[in-house]
Amino acid sequence: MESIALWQGVTLCGLVSWIAISSCLNVTLKIRSLVQPWVSYHVITGTPFILRIQKYQCGLLDALFSALSCVVSVPFYTAFLPLLFWSGHGKLARQMTLLMAFCDYSGNCIKDVISAPRPSCPPVRRITATKDEEENAMEYGLPSSHTLNTVCLSGYLLHYVLTYTKHQDTSLELAGLAIACLLVGLIGLGRVYLGMHSVIDIIAGLAFGSAILAFWLAVYEYIDSFIVSGQNVTTFWASLSFLLLFAYPTPEIPTPSFEYHTAFNGVSFGIVAGIQQTYQQFHHEAVHRIFTQLTIPAFLGRVLVGIPTILMVKFCSKALAKWILPIVSNTLGIPIKSTSYLPMLNTSVTGKKPEEIKQSGYIKKLFFFSHQGSFDVDTGIRFLQYAGLAWSVVDLVPSLFSHLGL
Repeated sequence: MESIALWQGVTLCGLVSWIAISSCLNVTLKIRSLVQPWVSYHVITGTPFILRIQKYQCGLLDALFSALSCVVSVPFYTAFLPLLFWSGHGKLARQMTLLMAFCDYSGNCIKDVISAPRPSCPPVRRITATKDEEENAMEYGLPSSHTLNTVCLSGYLLHYVLTYTKHQDTSLELAGLAIACLLVGLIGLGRVYLGMHSVIDIIAGLAFGSAILAFWLAVYEYIDSFIVSGQNVTTFWASLSFLLLFAYPTPEIPTPSFEYHTAFNGVSFGIVAGIQQTYQQFHHEAVHRIFTQLTIPAFLGRVLVGIPTILMVKFCSKALAKWILPIVSNTLGIPIKSTSYLPMLNTSVTGKKPEEIKQSGYIKKLFFFSHQGSFDVDTGIRFLQYAGLAWSVVDLVPSLFSHLGL
């Protein structure tokens, strides 16, 4: 018990120390000043190569690479992971979810630290077939998130399948590795063809993705053991999630990257909190799995019940957070603003009397992060919204399955 409390305390204190040190020393700006010019140079000099690739443009290739980008996008994984939980493969689902959150955080941190541009359009032709791709184009370029995520998730999936099935056939392992490499190669080529990334972004995605995958394969068993049977799990993860919001670097110009991180940060917390509470009931290794004890009709029934339920919880969580967070913030005297969810807060903050602003400043000095003028309440709303969604996937919805005999 003492050793558990010790490493958790050391982890959180280390993160707090890093936030303080990096803020005082302007670490982000120093790294950016060193790396950004070099990356920008390679983005510019790589433009002729992108144009040569795009000379082969045709409707078939546009559709192929756009479809591949959607298949490995964050929205696809967000929709796919609940189905993986409900299929009975709980360990794979929670590890893929946490790995996705880790990839999203790491990749977006690197993007916003370096703040390197994407290929200039024009002369490069940029294809954004979906709204998600349009938002991706607003982020910085290096590294390619699609490439990084595909390396990590396809590599972990291959590792899981080979471990779970206990295959010792070298030819099957090589075939699986070849398929994973082919997928990564097509994704990387597609990001260049679509004009979303330069070659240096793809190379960085491969490098960072390989490093993250190697790290995850070394620690995932310890993380999983901690989640399903550790102590102080929910408290520790809530503290970690809160600190990660402040540990995120400030980009040169605001991008959607921080919003993606906040959403997946909430998802990972909701998953961990729900699994920790209900592991013995719904997520242990002896649960029914699809194609074995779990029949196709039963799985389809789970989907028909689960999807509307989690969407309803997402809506209710957002509405509840929009109501509660401003009340709590005002009670504690924390100045807040809202960029999209509650636009009326901007007028209320700017319309405060001087003595009210002064009082808020006194109270806010009690907080470690007192250098901020005001806090964006949208971050808290988004976090709670996705935490509620994830909790419902692993706790509320399986409880409904149990009551309905699914």
